[in-house]
Amino acid sequence: MREISLDRLRTLIAITERGSFAEAARALNLAPPTVSLHIAELEARIGAPLLSRKRGQIKPSAIGEVLVERARRLLADAEQALDDVQRQVQGLEGRARIGASTGAIAHLLPQALEVLRQHHPAIDVQVAVLTSSETLSRLAAGTLDVGLVALPQPPVAGLVITPWRRDPVMAFVPAHWQCPARVTPEWLAAQPLILNDASTRLSRLTTEWFSTAGQHPAPRIQLNYNDAIKSLVAAGYGAALLPHEATAPPTDKRIVMRPLRPALWRQLGIAHRAGYVERATQHVLEVLRDLRFR
Repeated sequence: MREISLDRLRTLIAITERGSFAEAARALNLAPPTVSLHIAELEARIGAPLLSRKRGQIKPSAIGEVLVERARRLLADAEQALDDVQRQVQGLEGRARIGASTGAIAHLLPQALEVLRQHHPAIDVQVAVLTSSETLSRLAAGTLDVGLVALPQPPVAGLVITPWRRDPVMAFVPAHWQCPARVTPEWLAAQPLILNDASTRLSRLTTEWFSTAGQHPAPRIQLNYNDAIKSLVAAGYGAALLPHEATAPPTDKRIVMRPLRPALWRQLGIAHRAGYVERATQHVLEVLRDLRFR
């Protein structure tokens, strides 16, 4: 079945409003035969006359009035759709889907979202809590636009992964413990431990830190939620190894932070699909990159 062209509907409305084929042709910058052809095609498609001539005035028939009313709504919807899409192309509106771990979501991502809200309030940001591997898989599948991932990562076809932040991993220790100024794997392995879930990149990083010193401690509990880990440390349940961002809020007074010896760093990267990047996603990337050195 042939679809009705919006141009034909626009011609019908112009004739109805002006009462003349010639005036409609001038208003639409069309040749008069083209206007006549548009109406003939519409009437052939509908199967009934759409216009009638009375006393030299062209008016819509009863069926024509129904179509004109619907056509006005269709054209208005089409114009609105184009306007909405144009605003997204310009970056004034849009949607960006972000995947990140709980560690990044706790302090880093909220800072970016606050800046984004101030400068681009009409961009809708949807956040999914994912591991780095899940984030990269969903980026490659097209169901995410931006990912905050632990580094290093193997290359993924169709994705761009760039370094973003390098934050120190610190020992978070109950304040009432006696601990050295710099925490070593040997000292920490002898303490009750609260470590990250084995599925995380941070868990693999800290396991390597211990094993390099010949230590293989068994944690009391493993979690994938840094704020919950800190709460357990504050309660005296054990010590933890966690990244520390310079802009993070002060820690609970029941917790002391100590640097590690040897030092350990958590590195994060920003991932997105290669090629064309929508303006809304570009704005998100720009805000995130501004947090690189904070």
